[in-house]
Amino acid sequence: MDARKLALQCRELADSKKAENIAILDVREISSITDYFVIATGTSEPHLRAIVDVVRDTLQEDFGLKPRGTDGTLQTSWVVLDYFDVIVHVMRADIREHYDLEGLWSDAPRVRTRKKPAPRTPASLSL
Repeated sequence: MDARKLALQCRELADSKKAENIAILDVREISSITDYFVIATGTSEPHLRAIVDVVRDTLQEDFGLKPRGTDGTLQTSWVVLDYFDVIVHVMRADIREHYDLEGLWSDAPRVRTRKKPAPRTPASLSL
């Protein structure tokens, strides 16, 4: 799986657990460390755990991918999963605001994702 597809997959997995304010930063042109950062916010320790677990477990089970490294803990409210070409940051909102990775990497373009169309309901069909 190429790095962009992996980043998008990580975003989808985080979104499946209702992660908030998910961003993908394309750092290929400004970093030799990785190609993409995926940054997601969880609201509590259990929420952070659910996001981290779904990303780690699904990538391992479905694609045979294990993080090359993991850093942080749920207690510190910031967990990093390093997939070499993609680094996933899952953090609580106050930690995210304090460290401001998006500001630190402000030269990195954001990867835009297509929004899924809203489900059609009987009320919307009658318009």
